[in-house]
Amino acid sequence: METDLFAFIKNEAAIIDQQMRQELSGIACPHLPDILSHALLAGGKRVRPLLTLLCARLLTPGLTDPALYRLATVVEYLHVASLLHDDVVDSADKRRGKPAANTVWGNTAAILAGDFLHAKAMSLAGIVGGVGCLEIIGKATAAMVEAEFLQLDNAKQQDRVTEKYYSVINGKTASLITAACEAGALFAGGSDNQRHAVRIYGHNLGLAFQIIDDLLDYGGNAVKTGKTVGNDFVEGKMTLPLILALDSANAQESERMLSLLSSPPTDRQQHFGEACTFIDRHNGFGRARQQAADLIGEALSELAPFDPSEAKSILTALAHYVLNRDK
Repeated sequence: METDLFAFIKNEAAIIDQQMRQELSGIACPHLPDILSHALLAGGKRVRPLLTLLCARLLTPGLTDPALYRLATVVEYLHVASLLHDDVVDSADKRRGKPAANTVWGNTAAILAGDFLHAKAMSLAGIVGGVGCLEIIGKATAAMVEAEFLQLDNAKQQDRVTEKYYSVINGKTASLITAACEAGALFAGGSDNQRHAVRIYGHNLGLAFQIIDDLLDYGGNAVKTGKTVGNDFVEGKMTLPLILALDSANAQESERMLSLLSSPPTDRQQHFGEACTFIDRHNGFGRARQQAADLIGEALSELAPFDPSEAKSILTALAHYVLNRDK
């Protein structure tokens, strides 16, 4: 099944990449095409646009309407726009193992390129998917921005309430994955029940995806992930492994970790190994992974009513891949 998944990703991602090249080929602004090519075509598995294709084909097997591919690029544009903006906010110097756009062209150019992709996505969503699709994409975009503010607030308060963590990752990651799924179902004329099912599938898949991302930030291979291990802790972010460990720790241990989170980033970087040991001792990694596994189980249950198809098989394989990925 995994072989089928990777073959599907390779074939369909190539079509999506070609579609994006065509969409962006007419841009005449100086530097903008270079920035967009760097950000959009420098790698990535295209999970979000593939979900749009798959959820449409879950309802209409074999659907290859060119308009569907155009719709699929919408969620990739939004995703990459958020990455461009995130790298400026985080002062990141690497993205997928390569220089981040802001380090090559500067912060202003990177932000403007992200703004262009936002505008392009909204325009395409309305043209190809109509008002209903535009509403889905608009809500997801608003949720992504709100989540960034919530994360800033949580970091300042060192708030380790699990519900607030889930509110953040719902907006940052799950909202766009949910929208990718529902947009595909809407395009294929799905009923309210069918749209609800793929929405829940996408929501849970997105939450699990981010939890695994947070786990990889502590224990991933930087060569495979293309990201520096320990970024979240160094930036003072409260992610699920740390939250769960703090909830189990005694007052003295918790105070030590919270004091580290209040210290300068250089101090946090020096004590990253201590944080990993603390989380591991209190099974924060194991319990976070179990929550991701539970979410994947719930996501897969939403696929049960749909008829057997290639799309259903790939969606099932993708859910298992998200849970077990190492990059």
